[in-house]
Amino acid sequence: MVREDGKRNFALRESSGDESSVFSGNTPRQAALKAARRLEPGSSEDAAERVELRLREKGTDKVHIYDGWAWEETAPDDKPDWMPSDITEANVSKKGIEHLEE
Repeated sequence: MVREDGKRNFALRESSGDESSVFSGNTPRQAALKAARRLEPGSSEDAAERVELRLREKGTDKVHIYDGWAWEETAPDDKPDWMPSDITEANVSKKGIEHLEE
């Protein structure tokens, strides 16, 4: 279901089928990146653990499946004053789409 502002809602599904969090974004990838930022960050991108993220698009039977990972990085020199010196970066890689049969 698309909201008035064009964003869609995606529920993060656990392996048990429970939906613990909802992320919004214009695209499934944008929502997956938000979910990946909440993962336990690794010391570098190469050392970060890959975790499967399953996001169900609200109002549909589509489940978007991504591998997501997060890592710690030093903030850029031109960062705003409120930003901490170490930040969490994230990336995702799409694995596919499944359709729920409920």
